[in-house]
Order: sequence, then C-alpha cells, then structure tokens
Amino acid sequence: MAPQGDVPRLVLLVSGKRKSGKDFVAEALRSRLGADLCAVLRLSSPLKERYAQTLNHLGRQARCKTGHRERCICIKMEKNRETGEAEAAMRALCFGQEHGLDFQRLLGASVYKEAYRRDMIRWGEEKRQADPGFFCRKVVEGVSQPVWLVSDTRRASDIQWFREAYGAVTQTVRVVALEQSRQQRGWVFTAGVDDAESECGLDNFGAFDWVIENHGDERHLEEQLEDLVAFVHSRL
Repeated sequence: MAPQGDVPRLVLLVSGKRKSGKDFVAEALRSRLGADLCAVLRLSSPLKERYAQTLNHLGRQARCKTGHRERCICIKMEKNRETGEAEAAMRALCFGQEHGLDFQRLLGASVYKEAYRRDMIRWGEEKRQADPGFFCRKVVEGVSQPVWLVSDTRRASDIQWFREAYGAVTQTVRVVALEQSRQQRGWVFTAGVDDAESECGLDNFGAFDWVIENHGDERHLEEQLEDLVAFVHSRL
C-alpha cells in the first residue's frame, strides 16, 4: 500500500547496469524538467539511513567494550557499501541485532558466519517476502513534485510495488550501454557484484516502456531524452 499523501502524475522507474549512465540520465532528465516538477528518488537512500541508525546503536554498544571496535565496524560497513554488498551487510547487521549476534564476525570469512549463513539467507528472504515495498514506501514519503524519477530500480519487486501502488502512471526506463562504453567509464567486472541480484534482477524482466541507449553518442542520447521529456509533458 502506498503512503498517504500526494499522488504523482507520472513515475519513471530507471534501471541499468553499473556504469551504464543511469544516474547521468536521471539527472539530465531532472535538469530538463526542473526541480519543481521532477523529484529524483533513490531507493538506496533509506537503506543508507537504516545503516546509520543501526550503526549508531552498534557504536554505543561498542564503546562500552572497546574504543577500537566501533572504528572497525565503520570501516567494514564502508567497504561493503563501496563493493556493492550493501544489502548483504544490512541483512547481517539486522540479523545480528535481532538474534544477539556479533555483526562484525557475521561479515567476515569465518566459521562463526558460516554457522549462521543459512539462517541469515532465510531471514533476509523472509523479510523481503513479508515487506518487499519497505524501501519503496520510505523513499516516496513527503514527495510533492508531480513527476517521480526513481534512479536506482533494481528488482522486479520494486517495479511491481510501484505498479500496484500507482498503476498506469508508472513507466519503466532502461538505460543500456555497450560493455566497451562502460569500461571506458571505469567499469570492471567484479564477482559478487556484477553477477548479484542487485545487478541482474531485471535482466529477464521483459519489455521496458523506454530504452535509452547511452553508448557515447551525445547527439543520439539528446534525441532520446527530448522524446522522453516530451512524453512527460504530455502526461501533465
């Protein structure tokens, strides 16, 4: 169920591989539409907020034991965020909290983690199945602009939630780029990141409403953006 509040005139769910340029496309669209008309929403924002809230809680506990442990947790959290393993880290963190376990040891390569791996995976899936729209609901709270642009759509469940909540005003936008173009932007295949669900969850999704080709041809990209902007204005 969608939160109570303003109902959007249009929801654009943007997705794409790493270094495909989905964030660039999202910002380009917002700049053309204007901040008063279009809000860029990131599903990762409430995820990071949850990180911060839980980290504060862990930090208070850590200071009671040793002044060094809090720093170790911060470094481990940052490392997981940078390598694209944010969701795995959050599952470990929350699972550890709920079950009175050691978060740092759950993240490490240890017998301790292996002992709880199965339960952690099952717990994570149960949470997602019970409330797949948790972050979706959080990210739309208090948004007043008529056009919502979700710049980091990653799962079919994300699309399903927005379609069920807002119906026909929801449009999917897939940003694609040649592997060579992505490499030129700094992409390097990383096992556990580029083959994870967060990157591959929409590979077999089917037909997207819009496909934006971002192979490096600026003129072609501009033409596609103009078409999409014209569509947005037609819905207002």
